[in-house]
Amino acid sequence: MTFAERLPASTAVAAPAPDLTQDQVRELRLAHGALSEANGKLSEAQDKLVQSEKLASIGQLAAGVAHEINNPIGYIFSNFGTLERYLGDLFEMLAGYEAAEEEMAGTPSAAKLKALRERIELDFLKEDIPTLMAESKEGITRVRKIVQDLKDFSRVDAHQEWVWSNLHQGIDSTLNMVNNEIRYRADVVKEYGVLPDVYCLPSELNQVFMNLLVNAAHAITAVRGAITIRSGTDAVSERVWIEVSDNGGGIPKENLARIFDPFFTTKPVGKGTGLGLSLSYGIVRKHHGQLDVRSEPGLGTTFRVTVPVNGPSPS
Repeated sequence: MTFAERLPASTAVAAPAPDLTQDQVRELRLAHGALSEANGKLSEAQDKLVQSEKLASIGQLAAGVAHEINNPIGYIFSNFGTLERYLGDLFEMLAGYEAAEEEMAGTPSAAKLKALRERIELDFLKEDIPTLMAESKEGITRVRKIVQDLKDFSRVDAHQEWVWSNLHQGIDSTLNMVNNEIRYRADVVKEYGVLPDVYCLPSELNQVFMNLLVNAAHAITAVRGAITIRSGTDAVSERVWIEVSDNGGGIPKENLARIFDPFFTTKPVGKGTGLGLSLSYGIVRKHHGQLDVRSEPGLGTTFRVTVPVNGPSPS
């Protein structure tokens, strides 16, 4: 037995660690950095996948609700048209009775008809019923439009297929979806250019537009602001662009580099997940496009979405 083996465990001499050369240390640091970067990208991809699955579920739910609402709206709308025709016939018959009443002037029957007409306020009813019918028809038409916008927004019936789509129509549908978020905060100004149809995933681009519009509304700090939507075409690169601008508080320079990071948000706790812009960035990149931002504190922010007309090039 050696001297070292006879020592108690607490006093045993540990073997010295081998010295590492500077090149080995540098390689280890590079490997550690690459591993950390890969881990970050994997975590980000997992977050986006979870959010995408949530959005897909919401889209399926929205499409199901739209389908269920569509059925009763269909027969209400049909019955409404029939009711309008019936009322037209009744008013025509009523005009005949009124003419007969004048011919019976001075008779007991005429006196009874006059008393009845005054009791039910017939002249008022003849004015009010058409007004009520028109308002009701407008309400049903608006509900029908909202349901159609819901279907266009979710576009689940397209099975997430790449299709040729009118981006202006998608923006208009999305504006109807987020109307309650915007109408009390800002006026919407549309400066649409001429856009060709774009080969894309419409429901996903609608999600991008929704995030940008809601963020613009939340950025308004004045009593009432403005959100401007512009669009145009770059014929040279065969790309189209959409800009969403607000005249809100702007984004501080130190936050601009982080706004597309997952879970980064400047909103109060419970008011935002920090995933909206991150998800939007991923969707635009999926379309082989760009999502850019420029902002001046106190002057407002502009987000610009640029996507190719013909969709992603085959890799």
